[in-house]
Amino acid sequence: MAITSANQLELLQTAEAVAREKMIDPGLVVEAMEESLARAAKSRYGAEMDIRVSIDRKTGRATFTRVRTVVEDEELENYQAEMTVEQAKQYMADPQVGDTYVEEVPPVDMGRIAAQSAKQVILQKVREAERDRQYEEFKDRAGTIINGVVKREEYGNVIVDVGQGEGILRRNEKIGRESYRPNDRIRCYVKDVRREQRGPQIFLSRTDPQFMAELFKMEVPEIYEGIIEIKAVARDPGSRAKIAVVSYDNSIDPVGACVGMRGSRVQAVVNELQGEKIDIIPWNEDVPTFLVNALQPAEVSKVVFDEDAERIEVVVPEEQLSLAIGRRGQNVRLASQLTALDIDIMTEEEESARRQKEFEERTKLFMDNLDLDEFFAQLLVSEGFTNLEEVAYVEVDELLVIDGVDEDTATELQARARDVLEAQAKAALEKARELGAEDSLIEFEGLTPQMVQALAEDGVKTLEDFATCADWELAGGWTTDNGERVKDDGILEPFEISLEEAQHMVMTARVLLGWVDPAELETEEASEEVEVQADA
Repeated sequence: MAITSANQLELLQTAEAVAREKMIDPGLVVEAMEESLARAAKSRYGAEMDIRVSIDRKTGRATFTRVRTVVEDEELENYQAEMTVEQAKQYMADPQVGDTYVEEVPPVDMGRIAAQSAKQVILQKVREAERDRQYEEFKDRAGTIINGVVKREEYGNVIVDVGQGEGILRRNEKIGRESYRPNDRIRCYVKDVRREQRGPQIFLSRTDPQFMAELFKMEVPEIYEGIIEIKAVARDPGSRAKIAVVSYDNSIDPVGACVGMRGSRVQAVVNELQGEKIDIIPWNEDVPTFLVNALQPAEVSKVVFDEDAERIEVVVPEEQLSLAIGRRGQNVRLASQLTALDIDIMTEEEESARRQKEFEERTKLFMDNLDLDEFFAQLLVSEGFTNLEEVAYVEVDELLVIDGVDEDTATELQARARDVLEAQAKAALEKARELGAEDSLIEFEGLTPQMVQALAEDGVKTLEDFATCADWELAGGWTTDNGERVKDDGILEPFEISLEEAQHMVMTARVLLGWVDPAELETEEASEEVEVQADA
């Protein structure tokens, strides 16, 4: 086709029609046309030439130009697209390196192959523009609910038409044994939108806890308006769920508002979630109180909260144990997810037996190490002493409150405790040296001989070894494996080293070894302090 004989406005009309159909900017289609015409012209004039095409946005007239760039003599490689300063003087008054000389060339007749190539370029550009538009449209919809129509099912994954794009609902993101047929309407949560080579990928979910939160936001106006806030959600998709809510208006009951008149609001959510039973729980900033609420409908006798370990012990009456745990551990698992705490549930009898065992173990510890009779050792345990360090280094006044203990007895007790601790430290140090622990580790501030022994037994024998450890390797921690939280035991965990303490010691070791600049460390600590103050 000859560009000169064609109706020049037809180019613009075609561009506008394509842009309208694909819902993209007409300018992008015109640019694609310019590129395709330039490629066709190069095939006729020569691939080494720098041919450019400009289409007038008003008239549709296509202008073909050849561009040559002025370069240094020794840099001249492409005679068709470059020229030296000397050569440029016949075209330009005062040519400089980097200048360009543009001359118009006659339009070309596009043959069948060139036209086909031009069509491919336009289609490719339009496809890319369409993908960009889809990504821009859906990237901001991540975290919201979207309505779609089922197109087909592939290997258990559902392909959903969501308007100007397709979403994928994977098999593990469906509730229970849900099955869909083409043209079924479906409501999903947009979990993620990713830009990929084959176009934007929209990942949908019906099992994500936030899907339920968004459904409540749609059904409960108070949540949408911010009067009620959803603080936490935990789900066992298709079976049971717990949602914690709080009201910022004293006159509004958050649980009642979410339930609705005769349960109408919560029932609408239950119906969408295939009959999933939902416990709506009042949130409380006091963790033990919140946990008692989270374990409903079970009744709790006592709660012991270990804030440092993010662990909580719950004591329930014998007849409430199965209710608190739930079928296959469902109730306690959901309560754990809701509170982000590890929960140990025991009966009153089990707790009593455990406490009795701890009492006996501590009594024996004091009898064996301090050469005390059983009655006196029991007095120490009853007053809250749990180990030799506490006896050795507490203020004397704390020992004097025990019946029958005078100043001389207290001093003798502390002396015995210190002697035992020193002997234990000496033995641990000798064992650590036998295992190969070096002085650089033994003399490191913050590590006791017993800690050094534990490290050496685990293969950490030098300061360099210690500096390569991660904080969780020392203090212990939790990882998630297939949705289950798994405990990682730390080398120094028996010595009650926190993650923060472990991290500080490791960083200090790295500074001593010259691996980390102390100035950088101070800057990091200062920024962390600012963040903590801002949170407070």
